[in-house]
Amino acid sequence: MTIFAGLVLFLTLGLLLVFGVPVGLAVLVSAIITMLLILPFDMTMFTTAQQLAVGVDNFTILAIPLFILAGIIMNNGGIAFRLINFAKVLVGRIPGSLAHTNVVGNMLFGSISGSSVASAAAIGRVMIPMQVNQKYSRNYGAATNIASAPVGLLLPPSPLLIVYSLVSGGTSIAALFIAGYIPGILWGLGVIIMAYFIAKRRQYPVSETISWKDKGYIILSALPSLLLIVIVMGGIIAGFFTATEAAAVAVLYATILTVLYKSLTLKDIPEILRETISITGMILFLITASAMFSFVMSYTGIPEGISSSLLSITDNMIILLLLINLILLVIGTFMDITPAVLIFTPILFPIAMDLGIDPVHFGIIVTFNLCIGNITPPIGTVLFVGTRVANARFEGVIKALVPYFIMLVVILLVITFVPQLSLYLPELFDL
Repeated sequence: MTIFAGLVLFLTLGLLLVFGVPVGLAVLVSAIITMLLILPFDMTMFTTAQQLAVGVDNFTILAIPLFILAGIIMNNGGIAFRLINFAKVLVGRIPGSLAHTNVVGNMLFGSISGSSVASAAAIGRVMIPMQVNQKYSRNYGAATNIASAPVGLLLPPSPLLIVYSLVSGGTSIAALFIAGYIPGILWGLGVIIMAYFIAKRRQYPVSETISWKDKGYIILSALPSLLLIVIVMGGIIAGFFTATEAAAVAVLYATILTVLYKSLTLKDIPEILRETISITGMILFLITASAMFSFVMSYTGIPEGISSSLLSITDNMIILLLLINLILLVIGTFMDITPAVLIFTPILFPIAMDLGIDPVHFGIIVTFNLCIGNITPPIGTVLFVGTRVANARFEGVIKALVPYFIMLVVILLVITFVPQLSLYLPELFDL
């Protein structure tokens, strides 16, 4: 039954996706079809309705639309320019400095907006024309922007880590948030190092010197935006509020900040709410559909069957972790991040637990893998957005991305086999 149910479930899902059915609908329909082969029609419909309700009956889920709203407010509030100027202060005197500014800008803006696509668009739209004017290769600028855009999904507050917490059975959001810092910083540094060597070889220029007076003004201008991260993470770690309450604080702070910057007006609010509702509706439907999908897998014993099959191949932890990474990398190239987390975490999570992997560490492994997939053809969303923003040729950008892929895979392997890179900070703060 497990093998038959698994074949029906995943073949149906694959066929629906091939025919262009939206991911959430494809997930739900494939789950219902599989259940109809096991249970009577009335029981299947009752179970489906129940699971759709249970899927979103969780207070933690409220953090997702609130963090999305905070990110959209900041995205529309002129924050990107302040963060780019701040990034120039940090890395402006290194060969290829504009590319490094792009990376740091993506790290800062991505952690605030919680969206890799928003980072690639907002930061890339500003930085790539500046790089082209300074005789940087357009493909180099596009590749650097694309390679660094997903890092914000590792740096807190990340809605993706909240989704992982939900489907992994309640892994601590606070621990996941703080665990993302070191891997996220390593991702950013890896891209900077690779960009540096390429820029050094091509003799790309450094940015103009910034006076100490201007540096002080730039830092003070960016400080209120950066304080959002401090307030949210400081409040969660100190126990002042939960992740959901932190998201509400983030919305309030972002609103006040953009009003003070005079970059938010009443006429902007309907569009901001419309965008928030659109993104939230998509994510919540994915969560409810995935709840039904996970129920079907659990009911038919698919995760246990897959776990037993993999463990029967080998009990070597190194080989199994390499297999898990390979599976996630392949999945990430064909599926967007959120549905991939929702569908495949329940399958791979039991295997990770059998191997004795910490749930927090495994969450970072899953996220890191799928973030790489986010910039990888054929489906990589950030890849297409970043290429379009740069007005570059797809083939040239792919070629320019190859060194960054190699660097990121090396960092992924280090993070996979050195758990303390993910667990040191959560343990330090007793999370």
